[in-house]
Amino acid sequence: MSVTAWRPAVDGIKEAFHASFTTHVYPTHTHDAWTLMVLDTGAVRYELDRHEHGALVSGVTLLPPHVPHDGRSAYPTGFRKRVLYLDDSALPAELIGKAVDTPMLPDPLLRQRIHQLHLVLDEPFEAASRLSLITERLRHHFAGTSPAVHADPTLADRLRQLLDASLPSGITLTEAAAELRTSPTHLVRAFSRRFGFPPHKYLTARRVDLARGFLVEGRPAAEAAVLAGFHDQSHLTRHFRRVLGTSPGRFVR
Repeated sequence: MSVTAWRPAVDGIKEAFHASFTTHVYPTHTHDAWTLMVLDTGAVRYELDRHEHGALVSGVTLLPPHVPHDGRSAYPTGFRKRVLYLDDSALPAELIGKAVDTPMLPDPLLRQRIHQLHLVLDEPFEAASRLSLITERLRHHFAGTSPAVHADPTLADRLRQLLDASLPSGITLTEAAAELRTSPTHLVRAFSRRFGFPPHKYLTARRVDLARGFLVEGRPAAEAAVLAGFHDQSHLTRHFRRVLGTSPGRFVR
């Protein structure tokens, strides 16, 4: 058995939970949050509201809050899962009934987006951007509709101006959406359509550019990282190498 749980600094996510189990059986219980789960290995059998269901590697499982369920491995070899517990701001309560009826969604794109989100939970702005697209897709899954196209042609430029003005500390996606009187999902989609890449990549590139200037001035990499809005030197190095193809130390030499 292996278990890791933590609380990411991402609006809408109460907890991230990664675990692998072989013999453990969950007794009937409830959560006060939405349970968004993907399996990496194995399969899980569970009862949700006294109806039998299964979770597979190929799908996405969404269990609604306050609805009793249990859980057990479908195979002797066990299973490995990754779970995000989402609060009420992420998904509306009116979806609970439909999620009870159809808790597993065979949606490869949705599963890929959730996988990508788990990889960036230590990047709050990027994680929030990815989460907004995931929750939008979930809402439209249950409503049987397609995402609407936001018509405001100035939205992307106004978001870029807001991101520039907030450097180096940055602004959360929720704060930006409130400032611009729209939803986080509309911001991400409008920015991506206008500039060809999502706002979290723009923000990271701007921070890398700031750090580059500090390095050229002769500041140590650790100091440049903090001044540019990164957590620490290793955080800067990871993004600096991705954007510029080299480390901060090699760049200044």
